[in-house]
Amino acid sequence: MFVLRKNPKSKIQNPKLIDVLTQLPTINALKQPTSSAWVKQAMPAAGYAYANLDIILLDHSHCERKAAGVALNMMFRYPSNTKMVRELTAIAREELEHFELVNQWLERRNIPLAPLPPPPYGAGLKAVVRPKEPERFLDSLLVTGLIEARSHERLGLLAAHCPEPELAKFYRGLMASEARHYGIYWVLAATYFDKEIVMKRLDELAIIESQLLATLHPEPRIHS
Repeated sequence: MFVLRKNPKSKIQNPKLIDVLTQLPTINALKQPTSSAWVKQAMPAAGYAYANLDIILLDHSHCERKAAGVALNMMFRYPSNTKMVRELTAIAREELEHFELVNQWLERRNIPLAPLPPPPYGAGLKAVVRPKEPERFLDSLLVTGLIEARSHERLGLLAAHCPEPELAKFYRGLMASEARHYGIYWVLAATYFDKEIVMKRLDELAIIESQLLATLHPEPRIHS
C-alpha cells in the first residue's frame, strides 16, 4: 500500500502535476507484497559476508541506469506529447543522479561496475506491452509505473533491514523519488487515457507483475 507525498526537494518542476499527486488517495496497485524470503536473500545473515548486499547495490546501479533509459526512450518515441516530455526529462535527470550516487557506493566498497544477468522480471513485463498504438503508449506508462512502485517498496525494505545505518539512510532517502516517479507515470496515463481504461489495464498488469515475482530468483536482485 502506497501513499503519494509531495517532496519539497523534488526536481519535478510542474506544480500542477505535483498538486495532482498530493491529492491522490492511497494507491493499492501492487497485488502482492514482497516476501520475507527476498529480504532474507538480500540481507547478510549474522556472521556471513555481505556479498548479497553488494550484489543488490550493483543491481541497483543497473536499475537506475535502465530507468533513465526508459524515460529517454519514451521521450524519443512520443516527442509530440509535450506534457509527458517535460515530466520525463526531469525523471531521466533524477534517475541518472541516483545512478551516480549508487556508483559512489560501489566505489566505496571496491565493487567494480560489471554486468549482471537480469532476472526475468523486466523482460516479462515488457512482453505484455501491447505492440500497437495507442495501447503500447498506455501499457508503457503503466508498466514503468509498476516497476517504480515495486522499487519504492523494496528500497523501503532495504532501508528497514539493512544492517549498515549509513546505507539504510541512503535507501530511505531514495524512497520519495521512487514514489513520485510511479505517481507521475500513472498520472500521465490518466492524462492521455480515460480513467476507467487506465484502472482496468493497471489492474491486469499488476496481476502479471506479482506473478513474475511469485518465484524467488536464485540470485539477489532489486526485482528478483
